[in-house]
Amino acid sequence: MGFTRVTQEDDISKQLAQMKLITQGTPEMDSTPALVRSLFDSMLREDLLFQLAHSIRKLPFEARKDTQTIVTHILRYKPNSGPGDPPAIDYIVHQRPEVIIELCRGFEDPHSALSCASILKEAVKSDVIAALILYDQSNEYEPAVRLKDINAEQPQTGKGIFWRFFEWIDRGSFEVSADAFAIFRDLLTRHKTLVASYLSANYSLFFGRYHQILIQSDSYVTKRQSIKLLGEILLDRTNYNVMTAYVDSGDHLKACMNLLRDDRKMVQYEGFHVFKVFVANPNKSVAVQRILINNRDRLLKFLPKFLEDRTDDDQFTDEKAFLVRQIELLPSEPIEPSYSSTSRPSVNAAAA
Repeated sequence: MGFTRVTQEDDISKQLAQMKLITQGTPEMDSTPALVRSLFDSMLREDLLFQLAHSIRKLPFEARKDTQTIVTHILRYKPNSGPGDPPAIDYIVHQRPEVIIELCRGFEDPHSALSCASILKEAVKSDVIAALILYDQSNEYEPAVRLKDINAEQPQTGKGIFWRFFEWIDRGSFEVSADAFAIFRDLLTRHKTLVASYLSANYSLFFGRYHQILIQSDSYVTKRQSIKLLGEILLDRTNYNVMTAYVDSGDHLKACMNLLRDDRKMVQYEGFHVFKVFVANPNKSVAVQRILINNRDRLLKFLPKFLEDRTDDDQFTDEKAFLVRQIELLPSEPIEPSYSSTSRPSVNAAAA
């Protein structure tokens, strides 16, 4: 049995090495456009994209590397230069979205995480591939969602493949966590209009998990990167409605103020860039005003000395001075905010 398995692995590895040579070409082997097109057609016709994505966790090291090269090339391959997604992307989103779901599941194994992350980094450049991941709600009994079946207005259950990234980032090995976070970040920052709509529809679920799992992570790297990414999300103009709802929350402000007191300076620094959004908001909610007013004296003593060794960061120094001034100008009692028609928070379930 053992000999047969080794022989099969050797055969598969040799075939993958040959396929890689076709996609790349070498001095010993001239890879013609016709040969590449033949390989591409065969992979789609024989469902090899799915088979490779499904089996990548079981392949030997060199075979995984070859698979990474082959699949990434196929995802980029365009026989005719012109607008639109490469044909492999079109094939996946309309016929075989399971390819992407299987690649995401590669994060379950530290041996395949790097190769899967490399392929996905190429794949999620496409809006439609990002949508497949975000809106997937499949399980072992249900197939992955096709592009035509995506309902952007339907709130997520929190059981699809995107929500597994929280677990992989927080509980995986260092390598798995880093690779999963890289794809997670690309999903949330590359496709601005898509993500703004997604966060609006899934506001409470997303930020609930984001705070509970990532911001409160025991991993320093995960915590710091997650706070930094949160700041980027909130300060992106496309996410304006999400940001206004987020900074209306007194609980979010309390969590952010706790970050300012963390033992690690980079956590404090990244937390500051979220905290400043609360203070700079001209239409603070009553809950946020009350917290800031109750802590006014302590904040006015704390902020001038906060990370005071960053003497070469003029922007940071100016921002601290601005926040001090805003806190000084707070009223003695909270005042109901007067939202204009363009500034009123309108995120679904923001108050949930």
